[in-house]
Amino acid sequence: MSILMPTNAELTPDEVTQALHQLQEDSHNPEYAWTYQGNCYGAGSNLFFPERGASTKEAKAVCQGCVVREECLETALSHPEHWGIWGGLSERQRLRVRRRRAQARAASKSTAVTTSRP
Repeated sequence: MSILMPTNAELTPDEVTQALHQLQEDSHNPEYAWTYQGNCYGAGSNLFFPERGASTKEAKAVCQGCVVREECLETALSHPEHWGIWGGLSERQRLRVRRRRAQARAASKSTAVTTSRP
C-alpha cells in the first residue's frame, strides 16, 4: 500500500488524516504493524504533511528517537511516497537517499563485473 500525495496537491487536513488512517487500518499486514508503535501515532497529520514552505522541524523532532523510525523511512523509500515527513526525512532528503543507494548499487554491479572478468 502506498499513500500517493502529489506535491502540487491541495489536500485538506481531513484527506491527509483519512490516508493515514487507511495505512493504520492496513496494519494487520505485518508490513504496516509498526505504525502503532511510532511516536507519531495519534499525532495530528498536519504536523507530518505540512503545507509547502511550512516548517518540518516539529515533525522531525517527533521522529528523533522513535523506535520504528527505520521501518517508517524504509516504507517511504520502498514506495513512491512523494509528500510528508517519513522516518524523519522530507521527500527531498529521501530522494537523496534513493540516489545514493542507486549509485552504490551501480558501483557494486560495476565492481562485480570488473572483478569477475578473466
